[in-house]
Amino acid sequence: MTNWKEIEKKYYMRTFTAVRLPVVLVRGKGAYAWDEAGKKYLDFMAGWAVNCLGHAPSVVAKALADQSKKLIHTSNQFYTVPQLQLAELLAKNSCMERVFFGNSGLEANEGAVKLARRYGKLKLNGAYEVITAMGSFHGRSLAMTAATGQESFHLPYLPMPVGFVNAAYNDIDAIKCATTDKTCAVMLEPIQGESGVIVPADDYLKKVREWCDQKGILLILDEIQTGIGRLGKMWGYEVYGVEPNIMSIAKGLAGGVPIGAVMARGKADVFVAGDHGGTFCGNPLACAAGFATMNYILENKVVEHVVDVSAYLFEMLKKLKEKYSFITEVRGRGLLIALQFDSEIAAKVLMDCLEAGLLVNKPKANVIRLMPPLIITRKDVDLATSIFDKVFSGIKK
Repeated sequence: MTNWKEIEKKYYMRTFTAVRLPVVLVRGKGAYAWDEAGKKYLDFMAGWAVNCLGHAPSVVAKALADQSKKLIHTSNQFYTVPQLQLAELLAKNSCMERVFFGNSGLEANEGAVKLARRYGKLKLNGAYEVITAMGSFHGRSLAMTAATGQESFHLPYLPMPVGFVNAAYNDIDAIKCATTDKTCAVMLEPIQGESGVIVPADDYLKKVREWCDQKGILLILDEIQTGIGRLGKMWGYEVYGVEPNIMSIAKGLAGGVPIGAVMARGKADVFVAGDHGGTFCGNPLACAAGFATMNYILENKVVEHVVDVSAYLFEMLKKLKEKYSFITEVRGRGLLIALQFDSEIAAKVLMDCLEAGLLVNKPKANVIRLMPPLIITRKDVDLATSIFDKVFSGIKK
């Protein structure tokens, strides 16, 4: 058997040492994945919320196969059908009006910030600063590292690009204090995923929306992790009853195929020819996968299914919380959920779950994050919670 871990050690840049688990996954189907030795795992990570329809969904595989026989790539010098089909579908099923496709959530956020700065240049006397939240995560380019409100991300790359102000999350007064005549936008995640599924007060985003309206600045929502049905609504903004001016999406948009998008409406739609672009942006293959994924979600009432299975998963996790006192909180929305512990045992929980055949994520030393495929069943929930029960019973406190 080929030693892929040794090949990685020799040839791959050492950027994933802290997060790679000692497993080589070789195939998947639905909510399950198999390693090179044939061991089966229930996947409650879903590629960090990317595999929304599970592994190797037939609808995406068919779309890719069909499109690959027609047109894999051309430039944006030409019209292509999948790009425009997906753009129309997204606009008609959101509050947004226009879209620009990139290849990742990072590119979507870069586009969102560029759009906000363009608006500031044209409409706000050159205002260019974007307020983001402490604990946020927006990507790993230099600009999005600066936007990310975590000092540990900044330190290796100082000095940071200017133009970002980090304010406390879930605190409208912090947003107000950070706003100046240089501010063009506020950029927030509806729920902070990478910080451990931090859920704001129900009225927080409404208050931010009102403040942005009062000051004439834009509201950007980073829906890369919360969009595409993840929270039990198609979009996270629907959960909180607000509408952003700009929205970035990615992850589950194409069922596992790399794609991202920045969307805008009304006064925020200020890009003109030459303002933004990219060689692979709106690639026909990725857009065909995106169109197939979105169509499937809409036609098969996947979001409604998320509401049902999420309620059952929360019920089962809360029973575990009652049983094990070291679980201090079960929080989240839809199928973006965190288990918080009273000590730094998340690494042990993660590894014990791995051994037992359950894939989970550890965003913090005392937090396990769950972001399973949107198509999981109650049977999958029963298996996952039975594995948790077994793992927790072996923890000595």
